[in-house]
This record gives sequence, C-alpha cells and structure tokens, in this order.
Amino acid sequence: MKQLFLIAAVTLSSLSLYAQQKDYPIQPVPFTQVAVNDNFWKPKMKINAEITIPYILQMCRQHGRINNFLAAAGKRENKLCSDFTFDDTDVYKWIEGASYALQVEPNPRLALYLDSLIDIIAAAQEPDGYLYTFRTIKPLVQHEWVGEKRWINDSVLSHELYNAGHLFEAAFAHYNATGKTNLLNIALKNADLLCNDFGYGKVEIYPGHQIVEIGLAKLYRITGNKKYLDLAKFFLDIRGPKGESYNQANKKVVDQTEAVGHAVRAAYMYSGMADVAALTGDSSYLKAIDAIWEDVVTKKLYITGGIGATNAGEAFGEAYELPNMSAYAETCAAIANVYWNNRMFLLHGDAKYIDVLERTLYNGLLSGMALDGTHFFYPNPLASVGQHDRSPWFSCACCISNMTRFLPSVPGYVFAQNKNDLFVNLFMSNSSTIQLTSGKIQVTETTNYPWNGKVALQINPENSSAFALHIRIPGWVNANPVPGKLYTTNAQKQAVIIYLNGKPITYSIEKGYAVINRTWKKADKLTFEFPMQAQRIFANENVKADIGRFAIQYGPVMYCLEGMDNKDSMVQNIVVEKNAPLQVSYKANMLNGINVITMQGQGTKRQLNSNTLISSKQNITAIPYYAWDNRGPGEMEVWIPYTQAAARPKPAPTIAYTSKVTASIKSRSILALNDQFEPADSKDQSIPYFHWWPKQNTIEWVAYDFDTTHTVSSCKVYWYDDGPWGGCRIPAAWKIYYKSNGEWIPVTNTSSYEIAKDAYNSVQFKPVTTTALKLEVQLPVDNATGIHEWIVE
Repeated sequence: MKQLFLIAAVTLSSLSLYAQQKDYPIQPVPFTQVAVNDNFWKPKMKINAEITIPYILQMCRQHGRINNFLAAAGKRENKLCSDFTFDDTDVYKWIEGASYALQVEPNPRLALYLDSLIDIIAAAQEPDGYLYTFRTIKPLVQHEWVGEKRWINDSVLSHELYNAGHLFEAAFAHYNATGKTNLLNIALKNADLLCNDFGYGKVEIYPGHQIVEIGLAKLYRITGNKKYLDLAKFFLDIRGPKGESYNQANKKVVDQTEAVGHAVRAAYMYSGMADVAALTGDSSYLKAIDAIWEDVVTKKLYITGGIGATNAGEAFGEAYELPNMSAYAETCAAIANVYWNNRMFLLHGDAKYIDVLERTLYNGLLSGMALDGTHFFYPNPLASVGQHDRSPWFSCACCISNMTRFLPSVPGYVFAQNKNDLFVNLFMSNSSTIQLTSGKIQVTETTNYPWNGKVALQINPENSSAFALHIRIPGWVNANPVPGKLYTTNAQKQAVIIYLNGKPITYSIEKGYAVINRTWKKADKLTFEFPMQAQRIFANENVKADIGRFAIQYGPVMYCLEGMDNKDSMVQNIVVEKNAPLQVSYKANMLNGINVITMQGQGTKRQLNSNTLISSKQNITAIPYYAWDNRGPGEMEVWIPYTQAAARPKPAPTIAYTSKVTASIKSRSILALNDQFEPADSKDQSIPYFHWWPKQNTIEWVAYDFDTTHTVSSCKVYWYDDGPWGGCRIPAAWKIYYKSNGEWIPVTNTSSYEIAKDAYNSVQFKPVTTTALKLEVQLPVDNATGIHEWIVE
C-alpha cells in the first residue's frame, strides 16, 4: 500500500505547474537558477547554511522539538518535551531551510540526515494522516490549548492547521530540492485527511493561525489536484464575520479593508488570499487585499518595513500608531510582509510592491538575525536604552526557524518573468539562466549594492531574441521612500541614465520600471548607476512618536545611532540639525563591512534643580539598522531628534540615577527605574519600564544602592499598568525599607502609601541616613506589577 501511494505521488508530482489553468500572470525566476556571488548576500547565506542550520537543528534537539516526534512515534517515553502546540513547525521550517540550502549547494550528509528525520515524522503520523505530536503523545496532563477532540480548538490555540501548513511548505521545498517524495507523501496524506474532515456540512472551522492556505496552494501546484485549492479557499471563506479581529475573523475576508490583529497571521492570510486569487481568478479577493495593502503602507508600516506596532496581541495598532521603543515589528511579520508584497507584485507587476519588499528585506527582516548566525531578535524595536538584546533561543522559536528557511530563498526575489518580459527587481551580483518565450538567456549582474548604486547587466541570449527588460527604479531614487505619504524625504528626485554597450539608451517608464524592448544580442551590456545619497526621512505628522525627528536612509538601507559609536555610549540625548551635512564612508573592518554615516550634533543633559538643559557639540556616527546589537546591548535610535523637545537628555545626577539598581528578578529592563523618562500614563510603552510578569501574588522588590551615604525622607513611584489587556496592574501594597548595619529596616512613614494609576505615588517618612533603599511590592492576586520610575528625595 505504501509503495502504491508513493507511485501515485510521483505521478501527480510530474504534472507540476502544467496542471493549472490559472496562476500569477508574472512568475518568479526560481532561486535555483540565480547563483548569487556578491559581497553582501552570499556571506549571509553561507553563514545560514554552515552555522545557523546546524545550530537550529542542535537547538531543536536540545529543546525537545525532535523528541516530541519520537514520543509520538512511540520511540521514547510518553511525554511532551517542549512548551507550545506549534513547536512541530520549528522542525518543518528547519527542513524547509535545509532543503533550500541543498538546492544552493549539495550536502550529502545533510540530505542523509533529512531522510532520517523524515522517517521519524512518518512514524509519528497516525494511520489516517493526522500529524500533531501534542495530541498523539497522549501525555498524562494534556496541554490546555489542545482541545478534547481534533480541530475543535484550532480557531483558538491548538495550531493543528498551522502545523499542517508548515508541513506542506516543507514538503514542497524538500520535493523540489531533492525530487524525493518521502515528505511529500506524509504531507499529501495529511492534506487528504483535511479534505475529508473540513468543508461545508462537515467541520466548519477556520484556522486560528493562518498559513495552511499557502501550503495547500503549493500542494495544488505540485499535484494539480483541485481539492487542495478548494480547501484553501474554504478556509478563507469560512472566516468571519462573528470572530475576533485578533485573527482577522471579525469580517468576511472579502469585506476586509484594513490590517488588524496579529500581524503575522494577517500577512500570511493576505498571502494566501493572493495565491487563491491568482489560481481561481477571484476578483473579490484582489479588491480586499489591494485595500488592505493601501491601509498598511499609508498608515501602519515602519520605516524599516516592519509591521505590527504593539506587543498586545503582536498586532497592528491604530492608524499612525508606530511607537519606537515598544515597536513589536516581529521578525516573522517581516518575513510574511516580504511574502505578501512579492505576491502583490506577481499579481500587478508594479514596482511599488518590490519597493516595500526591498525595504523590509534590508532592514526589518535582516535585523532579525545577528551577524554570527546564532543570536536573534523576536521583536525589532526602533529605539532602545539597553533593555533589548539578541537571544540564542526563545521558548517560542518561530522567528529563529523562520529566518533559516527564508535566507536561502533570497535569490528567488531578484528576477521575475511574464512570457517575453523579464523583470529585474533586486540588485545583487549573480549569474542566472532564464527561459523566456523567445529563448534561453544568461544574465550576469555585477554590483556592490547596497553600498553603492553601480550596476552592470550582461545579457547573453542563446540566439538573438526580442524581449522587454524591465529594470526597477527604486522609489528612493525618486525621493519616494514608500508608496503613499506616510514618509517623505527632503532629497531630490534623481535621473538614471542607462547605457547599452557604452552608449546612452532611451527607455520608457512603466509602473516604476525602466523598460527596454529590443532584439538582444550576445554580450550586450547594460550599465547604470542609481545616484545614492544619504537621505533624511520624515514621518507623517500623524505619527506622534516621530514628531521633531528624522531618520537616515542610504540606498535601501536604514540607519540608526548605536551607543557604542557615540559619546558616553548614549544616543537618546542627541540632537542633530535638519540640514547638518551627512558624510558617508565605507568601513571594511566594521560589522563585516558597512557604510558608516557621520555628522555633527549636540548631546544634551539635565541639571539638578534646573529645567535648563546643558548642550555640547559632538561627532555623531550612524550604522545600518540591521547591524545593531552585534557588539552587545546598549542605546539605539532610528529616529534622530532635530529639536531638543524630542530628545531625551542625559539624566541629572540624582540620588536614584547615581545608584546601582537591583531587583528580585534578573532583567535588563531594570535600567528603566532611574532613566528620568516621564511616562504619559501607566500603560505607556513608548518608554522603558520594568515589570515582574508573569509572577502573581508574590512579594517582590527593587533596590537602590547609593553611590554614597544620603539622608532621604520621601519616594515617588510611577507604576506600570497595561490593563485591561496586559498582565500588569498597580500593586496590592508597597513599602520602603532602608539599610542599617546590613539589615533592612522599614521606614516610619508620615503619609500613606499612595496607590493609583497614571500618576506618581508618593510616601513621606521620617528622615533616614543610609546607603541603600528597598521598595517592596505585594503583587496582585491575579496579575504582576511594573514600574516606570522610582524617585528618591
């Protein structure tokens, strides 16, 4: 029976793309046909292949991902070995990344290990095709997200269909990389179960976390079996209108016009809608995702290409809600944003979608992984005072495994084609072989992009052939950072001269592309230069977080100030005039080779007992945003103040600021207690705060060890409370202690301990002469507590 199923899978697979009547009018040139050899992307892909992929496999073993499959297969003790119901996807995404890496460079040892891992997955699959280790294991205590029966919790937290979607994507990648059907058979068996169980009149549940729609579309492309496409469309059409905006089920998908809820789920859903629209011709899907895309790029897109403003639900915020310090901008969301914008381009052929894709790729996505390939960001903030640092692993490791599956596929975004139209979308040195209707051509692209704008394209058709070459003119060349008016620049639009065999050539502009339509001959060579200059970017006045600030862009790369390159390791206190000259220089030995931007500015600091700021001139250095926190945590700022009102001056040397801060837990956010940042209210996440979440109903503490002996008689505390949705509330009680002869003694308070939101809470006490104070907090029964600021007087 197994052999028969294998033969059937091979037969269906051989149909490939020819089984479909419809698809995207424009098709990407597969990354296997694009051999990247540049100095920017090739080293990153090499690190991913040689360091990150083995590292993530090691971490999947260490953190129970593979043991879950072994337990489900009956090959080890019957218990769950990891934390989350979606942990199976870390293995699937690793397989996808490893498969893509095999396509770039053969690795027999890796191929052998893939086969052994797929055998384990096959053994974990139940006879009817169900594959979900958290249920199959049947642990003594079932995970609370799983649900009593299959599927019933999937719209909420079980992630059964999310797991299936990543399985299908991994199977698609593995089959295309190796030609083997061992993982594809597992995926098709699981997909057939879904087709049997779900549908109108059967199980009518939508996926809580979208991606199965994308995976089913890929299985349809492999097999030509329309039931997989029909199921993908069903999962979209069954959503809404009585669900939650958190997972985009508050309206029918065709009625949605704005991006809401969990940003990763949203962008995966919009990508799935684009796939189904392309494969079915459903124009109502197109109308919806076109409107949603406009909403994102004109109101909800970070200048880094990140999406998802808030950690409350890892979600899109309201229009123009784009905080910097608390920006979520999850790495997975950046990857999903690239997927979505690429599909929008394939539908419409407009360069504006690749403009957004490129911005995301070079900034908010690339920042997700450190240069060493073993440290990662989950959120990607646009400002920090040292509380953010890359981690070698997360218990929820979705972003880590997502990065390793994405990086090998980057060359697949360079070119696209539509019959005799060849699109050059991204600029990286490569050698490629592309089949057009008119014949096969070889393209050699040479450039040092993004550090300069010179590009050479050598066109070598097998025989002289006529086709149209579309070269994207990036939006930043035309002084248009992103489509729409969310961001603007004071730079001027620049002309691009294209030379054919050394002579200027006339071209037309269509949808952001320079189009050259001619009969091409062997060794034809195009050269051009995008006139790169350091540009200041300004946000729409409705983006309150960026008022009085500018950001710096050079080519597609956004820049930031990082503490270690600037005076006193501080950047929050810096002010730079709008028109200060920006100097660009290449530093080969810095952060694997980068362009550095320098300028003149001022550092500001507060004074004791005075509202007047002290300013001093200083040299300012900016580095690419993607490269920050590769030399240790510290201050960072993307949006640079050009007014003192927007800056956060260096704190005055108060008793609190000159103290050493400790707490009952270890946390880098402890630095927030004495940073002298004034919160707008208790739930203000735009500035640093300290919290004890997820602790509840315990006694916790923070302490100041003074730089010398002080006599003090009062304290003020501003509590962090992110109710009603977050996990922190004002405390049940608090108390101040002072240190005497090594012992903590409660102060004798002469006023009550105030407890209220959105204001400083004071207590007065009889003066004490001491070297340290401790603030003790009784957490609420059902919540944690946090602190914005603790002032001692």
